[in-house]
Amino acid sequence: MNCDLDTSIPEWIIEHPETTRVFNAMRLDTSCAGKSLRYVCIHQGLSPTEVLERLREAVAGDRSQDLDAG
Repeated sequence: MNCDLDTSIPEWIIEHPETTRVFNAMRLDTSCAGKSLRYVCIHQGLSPTEVLERLREAVAGDRSQDLDAG
């Protein structure tokens, strides 16, 4: 699955568990009743694109650790 701003937070966590720490650090509701990442960010007063960038960094960082271990 290609997660983006239209993906719900629970879907992000299922697909990329390493993003949980980003959601917790930004105090985003991880249950969010299936609302999109964009919707939740806007209602929390956060920039959706900045949050998306942090999530992508978390995913990329986790992948690079997997490559280092291999």
